[in-house]
Amino acid sequence: MKHVFKLLGLALALSALVLSGCKKKPVRDESTLPATGPGNTIDPNAVAFAEDPNTQLTKRTGGTPDSENKSVVDAIYFGLDRAAVASAERPKLEAALKWLKDNPEKSLVLVGHCDWRGTAEYNLGLGDRRANSVKRFLESIGGDAKRLETLSKGSTDAKQGGGEAEWGKDRRVDFVELKKQ
Repeated sequence: MKHVFKLLGLALALSALVLSGCKKKPVRDESTLPATGPGNTIDPNAVAFAEDPNTQLTKRTGGTPDSENKSVVDAIYFGLDRAAVASAERPKLEAALKWLKDNPEKSLVLVGHCDWRGTAEYNLGLGDRRANSVKRFLESIGGDAKRLETLSKGSTDAKQGGGEAEWGKDRRVDFVELKKQ
């Protein structure tokens, strides 16, 4: 009986030591929390981005996009949460390559879009992956990388109403002519 009490006391002391040694969950700084709107959803217009002195991004020097919604060839459409170019969309890439060959002095901005579902950060990343996927495909079939730039709009232009048919139109990459300034 004496040994049972010793073992029980030792087990209690050991469990108290283990439980007291656990760290508490760290509290996030308020400045790093996402900007949420009504219904605890993220408002992409309220998200602030800090300037990063270590960024590898470079400023565009060649010009500005002609029109943010004006694609010079048919847009490439994607499935939900997909960034790979579907085989049915590849003839459109051939048309974009033809446009580049017919206009050797012009450049294109590949603008990636997403539907409204997902966080602002995720949709910006997905739009970037889509635009870069199209760029890599164009380069693989002979497109000039120096004349192709990418831009992600994420879900900033997406329609929140409607259904899958409307949302499918938002999951795209547009080919926008880069105008010289």
